[in-house]
Amino acid sequence: MSKLVDARGLSCPQPVIKTLNAIKTADESEIVVLVDTDTAKENVARAAKSKGWNEIDIKEEQDGYRITISKEG
Repeated sequence: MSKLVDARGLSCPQPVIKTLNAIKTADESEIVVLVDTDTAKENVARAAKSKGWNEIDIKEEQDGYRITISKEG
């Protein structure tokens, strides 16, 4: 099961902050982050990587992007 972070409608740095908070408290090895801008997509992926999480999938959806990140190891 994965944790869901819905950061649509939020301006940076809010999506990154929400993602980093989810990473800090994650019991799951996978987190799905929903964002609605290219900037948020890039920033969330970069922030996750800096914390040792891998971007495993980015899907474009009607209202933005669904980013799936996974814990290394």
